[in-house]
Amino acid sequence: MSRRFMTRDRTLRLIWTLLSLVIAVVFLFPLYWIITSSVKTNAEIFMRPPTLFPQTIIFEPFYGQLHGTYSVIRSSRNSFIIATSSMLFSFLLAAPAAYGISRFRLPGARLMIMVFLVTQMLPSSLLLTPMFLTFSNLGLLNTYTAPVLATATITIPFTLLILRPMFMSYPKEIEESARIDGCSRLQAFMKVVAPIIKPGLVTVLCFGFVHGWNDLMFSLTFNTRRELFPMTSAIFGLMNEFGTRWNWVMAYGVMLTIPPITIFIFAQKYVIGGLARGAVKG
Repeated sequence: MSRRFMTRDRTLRLIWTLLSLVIAVVFLFPLYWIITSSVKTNAEIFMRPPTLFPQTIIFEPFYGQLHGTYSVIRSSRNSFIIATSSMLFSFLLAAPAAYGISRFRLPGARLMIMVFLVTQMLPSSLLLTPMFLTFSNLGLLNTYTAPVLATATITIPFTLLILRPMFMSYPKEIEESARIDGCSRLQAFMKVVAPIIKPGLVTVLCFGFVHGWNDLMFSLTFNTRRELFPMTSAIFGLMNEFGTRWNWVMAYGVMLTIPPITIFIFAQKYVIGGLARGAVKG
């Protein structure tokens, strides 16, 4: 009987492993296609049938964009400024808010949580017109501030909703013990609470940066000056500049995806753990 169960268990594990591999191939194939197309000639990209492996490997699309008139270095600097500023701004506002909602009895706390949930369900396009009018009246158009604030309207609710259950999941007695030992509330938070919920903090910081890095709609709407375009917006200028040189576009896409992929590789254990712990208690 036990041998039969062992055989059945091995068969199930083999099936799930094969299924996982198939799903991984399906999801990773577009990334593979972008990478291979970036080192192909433009003629080879449109060959029929298409080639899975480059017949001739070229690196001109990368060199040209690093040293061309519209260098990708400038647009990547803009993306870094917007992503980092939005990440820090969202974190500094949402983390204390999540801590306060989880630790103190606040009137209307449940209503606030529902409002944050609703904002996550609304399409961002609904916010474009009121934001554009507001930023125009404040003189924030064609600045870094406008896309940073606009992106924060999405990352702040996400940060709060992830961190609040984590603050609620550990006993208050741990924090109270630190305060008895002479720590202020801020010191107790930094020395006791923050290390406990470190996966959650890393998770929201990573998602905040990646969301700001991948933003297209807000940056394209609130900025019309080419020198302020992040990478997601500057790619349109690249297509107009060189017609339809798809190997250049694919090379640009490879460089655009490097930071998010790097962040996930080095922070994946924190991100997975943070998302799991963030769903423990609502």
